[in-house]
Amino acid sequence: MCARGAGSGGAVGLIAYLIILFIVGLLVGALARLLLPGPDPMGLGMTAVIGLCGSFIAGLFSWYVLHRHGGGLVLSVLFSMLLVWLFRRSRGGTYARRGRRRL
Repeated sequence: MCARGAGSGGAVGLIAYLIILFIVGLLVGALARLLLPGPDPMGLGMTAVIGLCGSFIAGLFSWYVLHRHGGGLVLSVLFSMLLVWLFRRSRGGTYARRGRRRL
């Protein structure tokens, strides 16, 4: 009877899914940044994108190489750490300072 109320459940479900996806990406990306020492010049959005990309790559690796369903948290964090390292290297960062500070 009410045509407007029929489609709104899908939109709310999509928004909830995107919010949960962002939070999971943020959690995985934050763990990757925490476990990899050194400064990381990126904000919350980039941290979430790194976490989502690492989780996606971990899922692909798990499916095609390990022949398992789902990447899991450990693989997601490991691949996110690799992406953080690559992001840092592309910006010219290193693990340690190159020279000593002059006093």
